[in-house]
Amino acid sequence: MAETRQAALALSLARAGRAFVELLEEFGYYLALIVESFFWILLGPSRRQPVRLSAAVQQMVEIGINGLPIVFVLSFAIGVMLAIQGIHTLKQFGAETQVVLGIALSVTREFGPLITGILIAGRSGSALAARIGTMVVNQEIDALRVMGINPVRYLVSPVLIAMLVMVPLVTLFSDFAALLGGAAFCNIELGLSYAAYWDQSTGFMTTDDVLQGLAKSVVFGVIIALVGVTNGFAVSGGAEGVGKSTTRAVVLAISYIVLADMAFTYFLNR
Repeated sequence: MAETRQAALALSLARAGRAFVELLEEFGYYLALIVESFFWILLGPSRRQPVRLSAAVQQMVEIGINGLPIVFVLSFAIGVMLAIQGIHTLKQFGAETQVVLGIALSVTREFGPLITGILIAGRSGSALAARIGTMVVNQEIDALRVMGINPVRYLVSPVLIAMLVMVPLVTLFSDFAALLGGAAFCNIELGLSYAAYWDQSTGFMTTDDVLQGLAKSVVFGVIIALVGVTNGFAVSGGAEGVGKSTTRAVVLAISYIVLADMAFTYFLNR
């Protein structure tokens, strides 16, 4: 009986050790990928192999412009929900007009970048993993290497540029939509005019509040790009492998975004 328990414990430790080593290897690959991507972005032109601007613009349209409708709807709904909860809570203290402060700070610091990161991870992160995974299955990545085209420069660097540009911009749009949702409900529930709501919001907010959200969005964009690309390159097993890698990319990206948001919030608000 004791030997069985020892064997089970040894097996569990071995599995945990392998999982830890795989995690370290994956993070090492993330680091190598981002270093190589920035190498081609910064030094590609001097080596006569610049990153394609047209590809970066195409990714910007897909990541940012095409996602604006769903970002607006969900961010507006978040703003309304914050207003509902805030008014309901503050009514107990007769301070429901202070809900504007809570909405302004919550949106710019937390909910704007977080909802944007999650939505882009679901839309663009999954699409990125599926596209690259399909290219791996069809041996198109090998064909690029045979033609002398570096896959990181051709596929990853344009996506990274697009994420660094568009995720912060979409975050600003999300902030505006959420604030508008809060203003609409406060106007209906409290009779607070839109002008008064805007004046109070801008009076409460500081530049640091907005910059905190934008800093988070930059990190979220890098996470989405690296996780999507890494899982795409790791595809094996045909169509089934593409599906599994796409699912894994979305789950990991959202998980890393939430963990990064927690770390940001802890260190920036001490």
